[in-house]
Amino acid sequence: MIVGLVDEAVVGGARQDKACELLGLDARTLQRWRKKGVGDDLRAGPKTAPKNSLTPQERRQILELANLPEYRERSPKQIVPLLADQGRYVASESTFYRVLRAEGQVHHRERSRPAVHARPRELVATKPNQVWSWDITYLLSPVKGEFFYLHLVLDIFSRKIVGWNVHLTESAEHAGELIAMACSREGVQRDQVSLHQDNGSPMKCGTFLALLQVLGVAASFSRPGVSDDNPFVEALFRTLKYRPAYPDRPFASLEAAREFIARFVHWYNTQHLHGDIRFVTPEERHAGGDHAILARRKRVYELARARRPERWARSTRNWSPIERVVLNPRAGADKEEAA
Repeated sequence: MIVGLVDEAVVGGARQDKACELLGLDARTLQRWRKKGVGDDLRAGPKTAPKNSLTPQERRQILELANLPEYRERSPKQIVPLLADQGRYVASESTFYRVLRAEGQVHHRERSRPAVHARPRELVATKPNQVWSWDITYLLSPVKGEFFYLHLVLDIFSRKIVGWNVHLTESAEHAGELIAMACSREGVQRDQVSLHQDNGSPMKCGTFLALLQVLGVAASFSRPGVSDDNPFVEALFRTLKYRPAYPDRPFASLEAAREFIARFVHWYNTQHLHGDIRFVTPEERHAGGDHAILARRKRVYELARARRPERWARSTRNWSPIERVVLNPRAGADKEEAA
């Protein structure tokens, strides 16, 4: 019956592995059944208990040992060697863990419990200078083991680089100067922009956070070790370092690094047609010129379809402006919008 149901699903257009998954069956098991021509479901398991399984008395002994005053503060990895020192072997470390886990006795102790970091709050940008993202990346220097440090601030709505600099060191002072200059250049007012960043030492420094408070910039942080929480600036760094013009040798000097980054920023902001913002430049979108550009493109496509409608099986390409950019969307947000 199971084989027949799977065959019926496959004939109806389903994939065999998905049909097997719905039935709780592995696709390899189905292959073995077909090959052997079995006449019944053979997943009932062994009819006899394994000879090497623990007896109830042995399980009790493991639990009693693990809970003795001299062992209850130790892990099985310590208990088993200590028992061996006494000339005793009761069970392996993995068996100790398996029995203790079954009894609900494997938990992190309070003081050593790993920290649980909540997902960053969702940040939504509907216009420029609402949400910025910034980070620091290494640039190779002539001295092995030493680097130049690119500090860069990105507006996630327009994808425009609103601030950057290259320094010999990474520090909260350099970061503060960069954010202050970007706010001044963009005319940012208090409580206007949120700044997302990772958990590097410059980002968490007290003087840098104090400056953000003075500027009225709200700070947002990624979870430790989670690069996906800061995806926009990480993608930008990849664009930078995978450019054909990016040197395959270290930069000769700090001035050479700054000159190259200046050329890249100019190209990126004013010439790069960014795919995630309907192939307009970040500068055009930042200034609000993308609506007129996309409206002209839409009109061109509509006229082309009117001239040769037989060549258009579907509607024309979507040239509507991206009205909303979300950083770290909350779980289930896409499903809610689709509903």
